[in-house]
Amino acid sequence: MSDFEPFYDVSRSYEDNYEQGPFGAFAEALKDGNGADAAGTTSEGASASFLGQPVNLPFGIPAGPLLNSRFTTAAFRMGFDLATYKTVRSRAWGCNPFPNVLAVHPKAADGSLTPGSAELDEGVLADTNYETPISISNSFGVPSQSPDVWQPDMRAAIEAAGPGQVLVPSFQGSRVEGMSEEEYIADHATTARLVKETGAKLMVMNTSCPNEGHNRLLCHNPLLVGRITEAVKQEIGDIPLMVKLAYIPSDDALELMVRSTVGHGTVQGFSTINTISAKLVDANGNQALPGAGRDRSGVCGNAIRGAGLDMVARLAAIREKLGLDFAINGVGGVVSPADYQAYRDAGADSVMSATGAMWDAELAHKIKASR
Repeated sequence: MSDFEPFYDVSRSYEDNYEQGPFGAFAEALKDGNGADAAGTTSEGASASFLGQPVNLPFGIPAGPLLNSRFTTAAFRMGFDLATYKTVRSRAWGCNPFPNVLAVHPKAADGSLTPGSAELDEGVLADTNYETPISISNSFGVPSQSPDVWQPDMRAAIEAAGPGQVLVPSFQGSRVEGMSEEEYIADHATTARLVKETGAKLMVMNTSCPNEGHNRLLCHNPLLVGRITEAVKQEIGDIPLMVKLAYIPSDDALELMVRSTVGHGTVQGFSTINTISAKLVDANGNQALPGAGRDRSGVCGNAIRGAGLDMVARLAAIREKLGLDFAINGVGGVVSPADYQAYRDAGADSVMSATGAMWDAELAHKIKASR
């Protein structure tokens, strides 16, 4: 794989990627100056939709690797019709120390990880041997620029979308020491308002990244998510809101999430999954990522496809059971056209790929060519 350059350079820091990226084919796409990729449009116009917005193909890149408007614009030009602007906050937020990405090698023959399995706690090998199908660590800590930086950049990202393409802003609340629950809820609403001010046509609220450790995710508290989305909706009005979920093992908890949000009219869709948390070790069994509190990391890519498909299928079953209308965006381990189709067959209305797209800038073109 040494002859391929991912558009996010894992050998550089997050800060360097933000300032100098994207790289590889994405960098070349920015040089051509031709605007949206012709492969992303058709003479008949958009043939699908995403939260009410027309799109050529409901496929794109989720929150994570598209750090700013240069990255999202390059994604549009490479035929990804949905480009998610990396999760923003109401304040500047630092990144975890470098390195943030390592190659992850589960024991299973197909390279998969199973939620709840002993392997996740015993240790999964992580190193710099990147090979396909790719799985990687995701140890960034949800960094964010300050609003005075990301707001004008997000406006530029929205304006760069071509016909049948949509910029998808992602945001989350920030919990700081001494903050009350009411203040935490209010911070989500404030951040949503800041996103609305950019002219966003829709937005995704991230509830699947840890603010206080990998086992304390907001999405594991459906009732609190319900209260937060009510506060957010008061700020954004009719703008469609999607919620990003981690893997939720309990059907009852997942149904409660749907009832607490969609059931109250505050949420129009779910995006799932984010990552699977695992203890990462080197070849000697030692902690793979340096630093206190980094013995575990979210794993994404090929390893989590089974879990992602499972969540999508279960959400689709709950949708049918309750007779509710909400969109499902399938994420996790999409590295080929077949994976895209598997998510659609499981009930996803749209599909996104982060790790797969990082290592294959032509993935959107391949999916379009296969249809």
